[in-house]
Amino acid sequence: MSSAPQRTAAVDPAPVCLRQIGALARATAWELLWGLRVVAREVERWRARAARIPDASIREDALDALQSKRPNIDGAALFWTLPDRRSLNLLRLLVAYDILSDFLDSVSERGAHAGIDNGCQLHRALAEALDPGTQISYYYLYHPAKQDAGYLISLVQACRELCGCLPSFARIRPLVIASARLVQVQGPNHEPDVAKRDAALRDWARHEFPEPHELSWFELAAGASACLPVLPLLALAAEPRGSHEIDLQTQRAYFWLSTTGTMLDSYVDMQEDAANHRYGFINHYPTLEVATRRIGEIVSQSVAQARSLPNGDRHTVITCCMIAMYLSKDTARGPPLECTSEHLLRAGGSLAKLLLPILRAWRILYQQRSA
Repeated sequence: MSSAPQRTAAVDPAPVCLRQIGALARATAWELLWGLRVVAREVERWRARAARIPDASIREDALDALQSKRPNIDGAALFWTLPDRRSLNLLRLLVAYDILSDFLDSVSERGAHAGIDNGCQLHRALAEALDPGTQISYYYLYHPAKQDAGYLISLVQACRELCGCLPSFARIRPLVIASARLVQVQGPNHEPDVAKRDAALRDWARHEFPEPHELSWFELAAGASACLPVLPLLALAAEPRGSHEIDLQTQRAYFWLSTTGTMLDSYVDMQEDAANHRYGFINHYPTLEVATRRIGEIVSQSVAQARSLPNGDRHTVITCCMIAMYLSKDTARGPPLECTSEHLLRAGGSLAKLLLPILRAWRILYQQRSA
């Protein structure tokens, strides 16, 4: 693969301004005074529950997800800073839902040899966790291990109970369930046979996105493989008032950010994935230069989408925090990614560049430099 793309003059997609500084200060204060403490407490509570799982493989997946994917949990928790008023029920829901998502990703990847149906069945939990009153499926139907002492069901039920505490959940319920159902794409994502996986993902993209789209089939699959659009919709549900039009706009904007996050994750993990013969979305691009240019376009588009939303400064802070979080990983700073990472950081704008050293410090503090 070749080196970084040539620099081109571009408008800063997220120039630092007083409103963004104000939104960042507000989010920081919420996190320092309340958020971090609640997140730590919730993680420890679920860790204690995971440690009691009788099946060794499921227990390992649950505990490893809580440790190695901790940045995901803190990233999800940031969405509690979007509403005008603090909601601890929202914060606990965001944490539980991300723990559920991370656990399913780990246990589904381990059970990939059981077939695509296994991954799809496991990920039904993400939609059902947001659909109180409906029957709960048997998620381990196709999975080789099944004894988790109710860990998965407990996460689903906790999310359901907390959804019921949000004043506007009924309004966003159809959209949030639709976004969560897309994550069943993780079934074919974890298929070890490359030809079978790509064929299944192409079929999935044609079925779920029949109209022409700016994103290619594998970029659509990347965007759907994370449950990111669910999180701001839940934040909207914590507000007493809102509108379906804003809900739709938010869902669309965060699908772009979901694609950004998955692509950046694949980018910073590309060497590790190659060494372990793991699938990475970035491999669909012919060269690193092409990948960097295209991912940079997606990054810039996600920032623009965030800025266009109501309370756009708050959304922009979260978006740039996510971009900086991925690019603060140690692998993004060394060869051969150092130059290309600088290009991607510029695509995120001045705010992302400002946040990068802060997120590096966070990784050092929480011993997550390589996570």
